[in-house]
Amino acid sequence: MSWGERLAELGIELPDVAAPVAAYVPAVRSGSQVYTSGQLPFVDGQLAATGKVGAEVSPEEAKRYARTAALNAIAAVDALVGLESVVRIVKVVGFVASAEGFTGQPAVINGASELFGEIFGDAGAHARSAVGVAELPLGAPVEVELIVEVS
Repeated sequence: MSWGERLAELGIELPDVAAPVAAYVPAVRSGSQVYTSGQLPFVDGQLAATGKVGAEVSPEEAKRYARTAALNAIAAVDALVGLESVVRIVKVVGFVASAEGFTGQPAVINGASELFGEIFGDAGAHARSAVGVAELPLGAPVEVELIVEVS
């Protein structure tokens, strides 16, 4: 089954690639790897939420936003090299705008990690960092970036 067929089976549509909010491109290829820029939880060109996780945004909501940001990252990969060229997800880095004392970053970024498992199965198993930060661009609660091996 192709990755596109897997997305269809799951009822997932890739969004349009989110427009960069500064001087960068959504993804670049170097050899057999694609590196995405950090992707925010944009939906139809609008940030899905703002605020810090553990204050204005609940951890459960943030987990859903991490999934949305991950879909945006996959869309950036697809636009650059085509989804079918994905061999595996190598590394996920997730940033969580965290309220003071919030330490649940790994559970939030599971929203991205679980999505990659759903879509790519064993090829979605990856190394990962989940980092709490004081602020993210535009006040976003989460940001996700990827390193993907491609053929």
